[in-house]
Amino acid sequence: MKAAVITFPGSNCDRDLAVALQQAGAEVARVWHKDEALPAGIDLVAVPGGFSFGDYLRCGAIAAHSPIAGAIKAHAARGGYVLGICNGFQVLTELNLLPGALMRNAGLRFLCRETVLRVATAASPFTAAYRAGEEIRVPVAHHDGNYQIDAEGLAALKDQDRIAFAYAPGINGSVEDIAGVLSENRRVLGMMPHPERAADPAHGGTDGARLFASLMQELVAA
Repeated sequence: MKAAVITFPGSNCDRDLAVALQQAGAEVARVWHKDEALPAGIDLVAVPGGFSFGDYLRCGAIAAHSPIAGAIKAHAARGGYVLGICNGFQVLTELNLLPGALMRNAGLRFLCRETVLRVATAASPFTAAYRAGEEIRVPVAHHDGNYQIDAEGLAALKDQDRIAFAYAPGINGSVEDIAGVLSENRRVLGMMPHPERAADPAHGGTDGARLFASLMQELVAA
């Protein structure tokens, strides 16, 4: 599997994400936001956490207009895999690759701690290594992680089994405690928690490593 990790001004989890992918067996290329094309043969585009462009205007909004944004959208349109974590999730909603929006946390507090997630579906390339209903521990670090979507959009997510992860219990006011969602073709995942920070024993837990292993297995099999 060949993966491209995007770096924006203000990204601070790009190296962590690259290392997690490499440990899962991926060949990783680092891509600067001013590049207009992805390297040849990329299977996965990974958009990391951080505070792209200082979160000015709206989280992820400026990053969604970077030169590389067109290549990310084209990759997804071709059926390529895309993973957005934390700020990366925000970027993917701004690119309209995923539905909904990330708002300020309930209580207006920055949350930085380990949290419990419930795996809502195992029927995706990202979550196949988990069991549906399984609870895992993954850190969060966000101020704008409150996922909101209208009633029609929420019904579609539920009907199509596109809720990937949910907080158990809720932590930030997200509708239905949603922590991560999938695209219609299930090849794009956005999530606020940081699996790359739970991908090595030195992190204090390895529950996040299975997400990268699952994706690696899916792409190798393909």
